[in-house]
Amino acid sequence: MKLAFTSIDGGIITVGFRKMASFIKSIHADTEISYVVPTNHMSVASFLLGRCTSALAEADLKTIARHLAAFDIVAFSSMTPYADLTKDLLARIKILNPNTYLIWGGIHPIVEPEDAIQHADAVCVGEGEFAFEEFLAAYKGGPDFTQTKNFWFNAKGRIIKNGFLPLQTQEDLNKFPLPLYADDELIFQSGAGFIPMDARQYRKLNGIAYHTVWSIGCPYKCSYCSNSKFIDNDPQYRRVRFSSVDRIIQEVKEVRRKHPYIASVTFHDDSFIGLPLIVLEIFAEKWRKEINISFSVVGALPTLIRREKLAVLVKAGMYRIKMGIQSGSDCILNFYKRPATAGVTFRAVSIIAEFTDYMIPPTYDIILDNPIETRQDVIDTLKFIYTMPRPFSLNIFSLRVMPNTELENQLKDINVSHPSITEKNYTLVKPTFANILIFLIDIVKPPQKMFDFFLKFAKPYGEEQREFPIILFLVRALYMVKRGMYHLRYLEFSYFPGRIGQVGYFLQKKGLIQRWHQKVLKKSNSHIQ
Repeated sequence: MKLAFTSIDGGIITVGFRKMASFIKSIHADTEISYVVPTNHMSVASFLLGRCTSALAEADLKTIARHLAAFDIVAFSSMTPYADLTKDLLARIKILNPNTYLIWGGIHPIVEPEDAIQHADAVCVGEGEFAFEEFLAAYKGGPDFTQTKNFWFNAKGRIIKNGFLPLQTQEDLNKFPLPLYADDELIFQSGAGFIPMDARQYRKLNGIAYHTVWSIGCPYKCSYCSNSKFIDNDPQYRRVRFSSVDRIIQEVKEVRRKHPYIASVTFHDDSFIGLPLIVLEIFAEKWRKEINISFSVVGALPTLIRREKLAVLVKAGMYRIKMGIQSGSDCILNFYKRPATAGVTFRAVSIIAEFTDYMIPPTYDIILDNPIETRQDVIDTLKFIYTMPRPFSLNIFSLRVMPNTELENQLKDINVSHPSITEKNYTLVKPTFANILIFLIDIVKPPQKMFDFFLKFAKPYGEEQREFPIILFLVRALYMVKRGMYHLRYLEFSYFPGRIGQVGYFLQKKGLIQRWHQKVLKKSNSHIQ
C-alpha cells in the first residue's frame, strides 16, 4: 500500500504537519511526504504586493493530481485559506483514480468538518496521531474503519460522524518520533513536478531558522481563533501539555546536525510563556550548554507575562518575543472574549520593555478593520499604541472571519457581514486614515500635538470615508524597512528567505553571526537578575 501525505500551505514551517508526518512514516514506511507551496508567505514582496494566494496554474494542478492519483491513500493537510485549492485537488484525484482513498486533515477540517467531508472520503477532526494509527490498521483489514474516533467518513454520500479520542498526554508527547525534517521530502515546483527538497530549498523557503512547537494548548478562548473550536471539542485543550526538556533539546540538536547553518529557533507555541518557571529554568540551563544559539518565542499571552520568566529566557538566548494585543479598547477586547483588559495588556508590554536592550524590539499583534468598532474604539487603540514603551514593532492584521468560530456566530447574531479568511488576505488592511496612522506610529512617534491633530481624522472601519491606497503602500514599505533595520542590528536574517536569507547563510557559515550574538550582544545580558 502506497501512501502520500501532502501539506498545502504558504511555506514549509507546517509544524503540526511535520509532527504527523514523522508519526505516519513510523507506522507505515511506504509513505511519501511532500509540500505544495503556492506562494511563500515569508517573502517580503508577497507581503507588500498582497500576493499571498492559493492559486495554481492549470498545468500545475494537473501535474499534482496525476502524481498523487498513483497512490492508494492520499492525505492532505491544509488550513482554511488553502481549502479551495485542496478541494480542487481532491476532485481531480478522484476523477483520475476513483480507488484512491482521500483523507483531509489539518485545521480546516477541524473547524469546518461539514464543509470538508463533502470533498473527501474521510476527514480528521481531532488530534491525528493515534486516530490515524487506528484508522490505518482497520483499513488494512481490521474492524470497520469508519468507526474510528477523531474521524468523519463519507461512505458514498452517507456521513458518519464519530466522537473524539482523549487528548494526548505529556507522556504520549515524549514517545512520539521527532518531527520530520530533511528526511526524503519532496516539494512541488512549477514546471518540474515533485522534486527532492534539499538544503537549498529549505533556505529558499525558511531562511536559516528552524520552526517548531514545544507545547500544545491555550488557556484563552478568543472568539476569532480556531482554538475556540478545539476547546469546544474538548475543554481540556485549555490545559497546556508539553514534552520533556530533554526531548525538545534533542529535537533541535538533530535539526542542527542535518543543517548546521541553522542560526535560530522559533517556538510557535500558543502558550510558551505559560510553562512553569521551574521548567523554563531547566530549559534555559540546558539550552545554553547544549544548543547555545538564539531563539524566539511567538506565543506570549498578556496575563501570563512574568518578569522572572522573561529574565530566565533572555539570559538563555531569547532574542525576540511576540505577543497579541489585538486592540487597545476594552469594548473590543471583551467582544473578542480576551481575558486580558487593556490595562493588563499594557502592564505586560511594560514588563517586556524592560528587556528590549537585549533583544530585537518586541512584536505585538494588532487586529484592524473590525466592523463593530466605534470611533472611540479606534481612538482607544491609537492612544494605546502611541503610549506604549518604545521600541517595538507591530504585526498588523485585518480582521477575517474563520468559519465555525465564535466570531462568526457573534457577527451573525447582530446581522453583520464581514469577509472570511478565504475571501481576503488578512495582511491587507483597508487603506483608511486610521490604519495608515497605525503604521506611522509604528515607524516613528509623532509629537503629542501632531498626534492629537491626526486623531481628528480617524474613523472606524464601517464608516464611509476616503481611502489612500498609495499612501498605505508607501508606509507599509517604510514599516518593512524599519523592521529590517531592527534585524540588521542583530545580524538576524533567519526570517528572510531567498537572496536576503543567503546573506545570513554566508555570515552564519563564516561564524560571524554566532560571534556577534555571543561576544557583542549576549554579554550585555549577563547582569540580568
